[in-house]
Amino acid sequence: MDQHGVTRRFPRLIRVFRPGVGCRRYSNREFLERMTTQQKKSSTRQGFKTGEAIVYPAHGVGTITAIEEQEVAGMKLELFVIDFDKDKMRLKVPVTKAVTIGMRKLSETDFVDRALKVVQGKARVKRTMWSRRAQEYDAKINSGDLISIAEVVRDLFRAEHQPEQSYSERQLYEAALDRMAREIAAVNKMSETEAVRLVEVNLAKGPKRGKSVEEDETQEEAA
Repeated sequence: MDQHGVTRRFPRLIRVFRPGVGCRRYSNREFLERMTTQQKKSSTRQGFKTGEAIVYPAHGVGTITAIEEQEVAGMKLELFVIDFDKDKMRLKVPVTKAVTIGMRKLSETDFVDRALKVVQGKARVKRTMWSRRAQEYDAKINSGDLISIAEVVRDLFRAEHQPEQSYSERQLYEAALDRMAREIAAVNKMSETEAVRLVEVNLAKGPKRGKSVEEDETQEEAA
């Protein structure tokens, strides 16, 4: 009650401890507003949201675990925190640059079906030096495009009755197969082992392959 005999209600103060800062008091309204702001920061940005599986071109499928705010050169910067569990790696990507660097949502199921159709096709091998083709395959793998990755899987696949892949071919093939299988597993909600098997079943439907691309190239140069 004040000096005029009027009873006034004051908001109850809430104490919030912040490491390195200490204890700060907030009114009920301030506390609720602060919590709402924090919730907004950890929900959705650029169409992506926390807890969502995404595809990052150079690393494949990862999960957005948080959206952090950091101060860089006096400016506040929002960052997607992305975890890649299989690689035991964490990446922080500026929210404003996520789309321009190629980060995307998981493919739709019909797009996955298209990619599986691609691996059933005939291998397409350019008549160029292996070193140049290897660079092209690597670029496709790190493009983040599922169809391009499927093309690498198709072109470098060798069945059991066919000549073995060279070491460099095998490395690129396994990298492409891993990227493709991980996205298929995330989209179809299956294990990576099941996804690899699904890709291999579709590869088996394709035409028979002949010699490895490096062996074919060597024979052409000898001729």
